[in-house]
Amino acid sequence: YTRAEVAQHRTPSDRVWVTHGTDVFDVTDFVELHPGGPDKILLAAGGALEPFWALYAVHSQPHVLELLRDYKVGELSPEDAAPPPADTEDPFAGDPPRHPALRVNSLKPFNGEPPPELLTQSFLTPNELFFTRNHLPVPAVEPGSYRLRVEGPGGRTLSLSLAELRQRFPKHEVTATLQCAGNRRSEMSRVRPVKGLAWDIGAISTARWGGARLRDVLLAAGLGDKSGEWHVCFEGLDTDASGTPYGASIPLERALSAEAEVLLAYEMNGQELPRDHGFPVRVVVPGVVGARSVKWLRSVAVSPSESPSHWQQNDYKGFCPSVDWDSVDFGSAPAIQELPVQSAITEPRPGAAVPAGELTVKGYAWSGGGREVVRVDVSLDGGRTWRVAELLPRPERGRGWAWALWELRAPVAAGTRLELVCKAVDRSYNVQPDSVGPIWNLRGVLSNAWHRVPVTVT
Repeated sequence: YTRAEVAQHRTPSDRVWVTHGTDVFDVTDFVELHPGGPDKILLAAGGALEPFWALYAVHSQPHVLELLRDYKVGELSPEDAAPPPADTEDPFAGDPPRHPALRVNSLKPFNGEPPPELLTQSFLTPNELFFTRNHLPVPAVEPGSYRLRVEGPGGRTLSLSLAELRQRFPKHEVTATLQCAGNRRSEMSRVRPVKGLAWDIGAISTARWGGARLRDVLLAAGLGDKSGEWHVCFEGLDTDASGTPYGASIPLERALSAEAEVLLAYEMNGQELPRDHGFPVRVVVPGVVGARSVKWLRSVAVSPSESPSHWQQNDYKGFCPSVDWDSVDFGSAPAIQELPVQSAITEPRPGAAVPAGELTVKGYAWSGGGREVVRVDVSLDGGRTWRVAELLPRPERGRGWAWALWELRAPVAAGTRLELVCKAVDRSYNVQPDSVGPIWNLRGVLSNAWHRVPVTVT
């Protein structure tokens, strides 16, 4: 069979086919028997098993392969296994491969999010499933010739190789959640059209980051005390057709704060940064919108003014619902830094049919600025009555840079329709707004209304 023929078999009604190596399998009759649930195995339907099996070590056991052999229906045609030739004229031709589970919001530049069914399977998001937000082609960086330029006020500069960054500065690690400003934008677009990628609830992920503290590097560059509102501006190695790089900035006060734990990161979950996530060095600003955590970092500069970049000056800002594209003045609004309190339901999915008995509702909750989530409330009836969800144990304590995963178990009766709703409360007792309309804005950012999921009980 060709891969195109395999790809036609994605649902039980069309039969569910998968590949492993060069073998083709019809696993339709196994879908309901899958220990991880039918939703998980259907993510691989019509494609290869290997990227999914790599996420879960249990699949490497011999009895799993033995079980799979019973479902073999054929083999891939040899010519179909050959990769297509690269398009040398395409600026995105050098982009890295991506995990097939990522739900693609745009191919060029690549933007994808993990499916909700996998998002809260573990506290740390596997690197392959971490949401990807690219604005431009992914640069190819040779680590041996990489240099990071650090500019202080008064013309002082510091040039660091990757080895020097690792050796000269103590390694610091921090577990932090990054969230795109456009997470859950698709819910805003259902109120009124907005401009931007149609993110669902997956433009958020959590990793253990390792690298040098930005504070240590700035002090080594000779930065002294500064009065007034100074900023630290970042530029990436990713550029548009005119050579203009992606850029952003954060206040100098945050950059110099030991408590803020801003990193020049070169590790992600114990591995070197993947190319899609900033190899060889990226900024990680815990508690702040992901747009400021610049990837493929080329330069760091201390400046009396914010970054002049388009993405700092004319994007990633919030406005009143009455502001439209004829009246918007981006200069009138501050750039988004810390994000508001947020939560979403990852299981069950909207429109799902769930069995009567005990229903398990799962999700995530997070708040910007290190404001730890202290409670998640869940309703089964659209917000008329509420129950308190269980916050799952965190693998480590510390500042609330990382999300909380939560669950609620409740009895449900057959034949009922439920509207599941969640809302989170952070330690400052900030709580999510109940509806999208009053927070709608023309760019669809800062979408954090109660998350609603309709389901039926069979």
